[in-house]
Amino acid sequence: MDKRYIRSFEVGERELEREDLSTLVMRARASDLKTELGRLARVEGITARRLSGLIASGRVVIPHSALRTEVLPVAIGEGMSVKVNANIGTSIDINDVDEEMAKAEIALQSGAHTLMDLSTGKDADSLRKRLISDLNCPLGTVPIYDAALEAQRKDGSYLELDEDRVFSSVEKHASDGVDFLTLHAAVTKTTVEALRKSERILGAVSRGGAFIAASIIHSGRENPLYENYDYLLDLAKEYDFTISLGDGLRPGCIHDASDRAQLEELTLSSELVARARERGVQVMVEGPGHVPLDQIEANVRVEKAACDGAPFYVLGPLPTDVAPGYDHITGAIGGAVAAWAGADFLCVVTPAEHLCLPTAEDVRQGVIAARIAAHCGEVARGKGRDWDDAISRARKDLDWKKHMELSVDKREFARRRSTRPSHDPRVCSMCSDLCAIKVLEDYLRGA
Repeated sequence: MDKRYIRSFEVGERELEREDLSTLVMRARASDLKTELGRLARVEGITARRLSGLIASGRVVIPHSALRTEVLPVAIGEGMSVKVNANIGTSIDINDVDEEMAKAEIALQSGAHTLMDLSTGKDADSLRKRLISDLNCPLGTVPIYDAALEAQRKDGSYLELDEDRVFSSVEKHASDGVDFLTLHAAVTKTTVEALRKSERILGAVSRGGAFIAASIIHSGRENPLYENYDYLLDLAKEYDFTISLGDGLRPGCIHDASDRAQLEELTLSSELVARARERGVQVMVEGPGHVPLDQIEANVRVEKAACDGAPFYVLGPLPTDVAPGYDHITGAIGGAVAAWAGADFLCVVTPAEHLCLPTAEDVRQGVIAARIAAHCGEVARGKGRDWDDAISRARKDLDWKKHMELSVDKREFARRRSTRPSHDPRVCSMCSDLCAIKVLEDYLRGA
């Protein structure tokens, strides 16, 4: 290890000698992260030494493949701002690579920090490579999709998921330069048995989790990702990707939340987190999808306690099941509570969730909703309120230009201001001459 790299961030000699610090920081940095750690620390409002220590402990990860040199690093975890991920990807029915690239660009323009490619269409490899070559954000994928689709093409069944096929897909994605891989390593014979004994309505709604669970039942063999976890860690070190432990048995409706199957998988994930950290591999944990509002905080706190503060990546969560077409709102409600409780990473839910492959506009609305949720959570945790104060001052001053610049969605702000304007440009058409701010300010000036 080049200790000069660590010294540049003023880490003490005692910390320099800690193998976990040196290994994790060096693995996290990739080829161009050396100068970025200082920038990231400034953005997050902490010292670089503190950031290095959080990376060392595994409480912060920086998904960043060493094979990609143009990526803007993103810090996810304890003490960091809450990050937002947007899912894109083709399907078997709709396989338009150009459309997915447009979605990816819109997601980033709208403020997403990372992207995940969930493609299952025939051009999945092509899209993944274009995302890696054309965009500079961290990218995640789910290699088990490729393995299952190959099994279907060659053996006529999605369930022929032997270890060679599974790890071939992992290595293919890693060697392309994917920054973080969702890997459902904690879906095992034990957790599947808990699922079979459960009283769930929906069983498993994770596509990757369902493939693995069904394969275990079909073949009687253990999950290759769990059985060969040490080899998976070898690949993670070799290609420098972050493991995102997939929540394969996450609840798909609020009835199924916080049951034995979900908690058994989380317990096993905690062991896998510890093993990854021992090997110097960055790891985060994916969380539940559908959880009643009163259980969200407990779900976050249980993960943080069980997994020793590992970054928590929640898929929503959705606190009700009755709003198809509006699940970006449902997800924002749950996401705000999760972020307040300590979740680190929110996955975008679009209005198309549960209904169809999302459009570019669906993705944009989902990203904006998730960003609002993330900010609400941060404000409740005592961070980011300066933004709210600044926009409030702009409103007081009737400074519409400043008001728009500070808005989370400038495009929507401008559209509504131009569509239904007031005769008086100082106010809006809701109150017009009766604007409370204007009336009081005019009175105070006259008084």
